[in-house]
Amino acid sequence: MSETVVSATAPANDPTFENVWDEIVWRGLVHVSTDQGALRALLAGDPITYYCGFDPTAPSLHLGNLVQLITMRRLQLAGHKPLGLVGGSTGLIGDPRPTAERTLNDRDTIAEWVGYLRAQVERFLSFDGDNAARIVNNLDWTAPLSAIDFLREIGKHYRVGTMIKKDAVSARLNSDAGISYTEFSYQILQGLDFRELYLQYGCVLQTGGSDQWGNLTSGVDLIHRTEGVSVHAIGTPLITNSDGTKFGKSEGNAIWLDAAMCSPYAFYQFWLNSDDADVVQRLKVFTFLDRAEIEEYARLVASEPFRRESQKRLAREVTTYVHGVDAASAVIAASDALFGQGDLTALDAATLRQALDELPNASVAAGTSVVQALVDTGLVSSLGEARRAIAQGGVSLDGAKVDDEAAVVTGTLPGGVSVLRRGKKTLAGLFVVA
Repeated sequence: MSETVVSATAPANDPTFENVWDEIVWRGLVHVSTDQGALRALLAGDPITYYCGFDPTAPSLHLGNLVQLITMRRLQLAGHKPLGLVGGSTGLIGDPRPTAERTLNDRDTIAEWVGYLRAQVERFLSFDGDNAARIVNNLDWTAPLSAIDFLREIGKHYRVGTMIKKDAVSARLNSDAGISYTEFSYQILQGLDFRELYLQYGCVLQTGGSDQWGNLTSGVDLIHRTEGVSVHAIGTPLITNSDGTKFGKSEGNAIWLDAAMCSPYAFYQFWLNSDDADVVQRLKVFTFLDRAEIEEYARLVASEPFRRESQKRLAREVTTYVHGVDAASAVIAASDALFGQGDLTALDAATLRQALDELPNASVAAGTSVVQALVDTGLVSSLGEARRAIAQGGVSLDGAKVDDEAAVVTGTLPGGVSVLRRGKKTLAGLFVVA
């Protein structure tokens, strides 16, 4: 997997909020929680230790995990102490999916993915100062625990009646697939994690997605039963489009944080293409812009939506935060140049190829006619239509108008590629082979 070095400027919380709780509420990050009054007081007091867990069910984190990473960073900037938990043991089990059993990955794969996720989590937290972050792996305390000890010391505190009421479990119980004892037990393992982190580090808060609420409260309840202490949980909202569609592995449209699985160019375009109805909320959740700046962008969305200034700022901020200043600058230059606002010949070859991968494209031999290339890329449906498009002056190659149907593709752009355009906005990429 790729290892992106992030060089973005350090983020900061909005100084107009005296309490980080008020800020995360304003940003819409609290969908569900334990006692809100107690949480507000807790986060306004002395530094606390909190955690969020990330299971290695894939070799990269994704958009939903980014919500948690940024939330963790906001709490750390407020002076609190983060624990990033990578689930070496829970990743071997997997939390219950809504529809069917997970396919269990082998131990070597999980161990490899733990390493990838740990490196990703480390990029978003600070490991310096009095509230330095710490990364933990729940396999460290789960592996030595025998089945008998697990059942005697932990399992006895759980009631089956309560467990089957959890949303994820009840959904599966009511499905044709049912649920195995393995996945049914996942909530106990997550509860064990919270208890262990409470005992080891004094951890009193867990964050996670609202779809994990049953697992979050598992630990809250276990600690209360065994230690007589009240701890807390925050469930953030799931990220969806304004039409209600979700993002994630199970939906098949995950936005990965690893550049090898989602290129910085594709990542940038995702944010740039945000709907007007979504962009302001995404600025709140995914950027460290302050309230005044975001309110100004909300005004621009309402008054000048055609300029898409809010989408441009969102895409630049999040791409910089995840992939670094250099990568963000490169993909912005590529995006601008492809749409006629920059020099195609000045682009970085790797970034240009990333961009062309996201367009309709074809591999063609050097010397292929532009007429044939138009058909190969799907910009036209026939050679005749291609000739007519050229005759009408609507075709360009590498930024230069094509006025001769005998013109050929040369692949003169960096990396041996060409950009074919029909009309003002319809583009295709050509990967030229010898």
